[in-house]
Amino acid sequence: MPKAVRKTKSTTRRCGLCGKTGKLTNTDCCGNWICDDEHRYVLFSYARNSCDRNHRRYTLCGYHHVEKHDGDWKECSECRESFGNEMYVWYGTNGYNFEKLPNPPSFAPTKCSKCGIVIKLGTDSFTQSGDEYWCKICADKEMAKRIRRTKRSSGSGKGGTRPA
Repeated sequence: MPKAVRKTKSTTRRCGLCGKTGKLTNTDCCGNWICDDEHRYVLFSYARNSCDRNHRRYTLCGYHHVEKHDGDWKECSECRESFGNEMYVWYGTNGYNFEKLPNPPSFAPTKCSKCGIVIKLGTDSFTQSGDEYWCKICADKEMAKRIRRTKRSSGSGKGGTRPA
């Protein structure tokens, strides 16, 4: 008769976000175990491949600590006032959090001012012009239109310079 296999809880530390067991560190903000991988981030790449960086930069927990606010980030009025509703909810509930914001406020989705498509401010590409938000497609069209208008007004339309 085979021996009964007893399951025991593993004592191996894991990143609280991705579950990896490699080189880990504790977050400065909440002390949770996380991949020690920020050194792999390429400046200006906007990559989101670093658990450590993502938690510090894209969560209310990380923001609260970096800004040196007092108390618990979930109760912090300074954190609440620092963002519009949509971004406050995103920073408090996205996958870079160890603990989600309880009872996040509701908000109307942000829509492209030109075509009306919903823009997710935390993850989608967009351009803001004053109070208007443009999705990537509409922003690209608007920028191309402005470049054409600038070229026409400067006389450099078809690869030449303006005659003297």
